[in-house]
Amino acid sequence: MFGDMMGMMGKLKDTQRKVEETRKRLDTVTLEESTPDGLLTVEITANRKIKKIQVDDSLLQDKEQLEDYLILTLNKAIEKATQVNETELAAVAKEGMPNIPGMDSFFK
Repeated sequence: MFGDMMGMMGKLKDTQRKVEETRKRLDTVTLEESTPDGLLTVEITANRKIKKIQVDDSLLQDKEQLEDYLILTLNKAIEKATQVNETELAAVAKEGMPNIPGMDSFFK
């Protein structure tokens, strides 16, 4: 039993290390979201850090439209990044979890 516990602890530490490596890798994964007309583009990492916002000059004439575009596009970009982030981290966590009946439902 003690050996099983030590093995499980080792596996959990290894999983923790893999999760950290995945988080670092997700800093390098960039996603892009644009408005349908292409006047505004947002670049974001899979860890939900905004890297770049490109605004067409024509949007600078209409503050209200620019604000609306920013809200919609940023929210879509964050949603997309969150999906990638959660999928990647869940896969790493599930891979490293001991086989405990019923636990797999937490990683779906």
